[in-house]
Amino acid sequence: MAVRVKLRVRCPRSGREAVTAALVNSGFEAETPQLLVPRRLAAELGLWPPPDDAYLVEVGTAGGPVRNYLVPGAAEVLVEAGDRAVGPVRCDVMISALEYEVLISDRLGGELGIVILDLRGKWRFSDEDRVRETEAPQYWY
Repeated sequence: MAVRVKLRVRCPRSGREAVTAALVNSGFEAETPQLLVPRRLAAELGLWPPPDDAYLVEVGTAGGPVRNYLVPGAAEVLVEAGDRAVGPVRCDVMISALEYEVLISDRLGGELGIVILDLRGKWRFSDEDRVRETEAPQYWY
């Protein structure tokens, strides 16, 4: 099991938004807050086909290098955790043709105040003591 949170993703340029489970992935290291979204979700948010300011980046993965589109500052995200919401945090959006799950980068997770307590699905916000449970996975096939 892993830590997943419920995330509201807003795309100001299109006015669209979606609610999805997102995997908190400390192995997704980024210099800026980034959210990796599958192409299907990108289309729902109005980010596919890629907008004019998107550019290709090559990223290292366990399966080898992959090329994804990166759209700078394209989304605002909030963690919705039942009794509270944290955010919004503005982030870059990386669009993947291979991944089917939304991934939160280390930098974005930190800015949202997400603290992993147990890799079996326990987490909390950095300003609280309440232990929270992971969300079920959501796949964007």
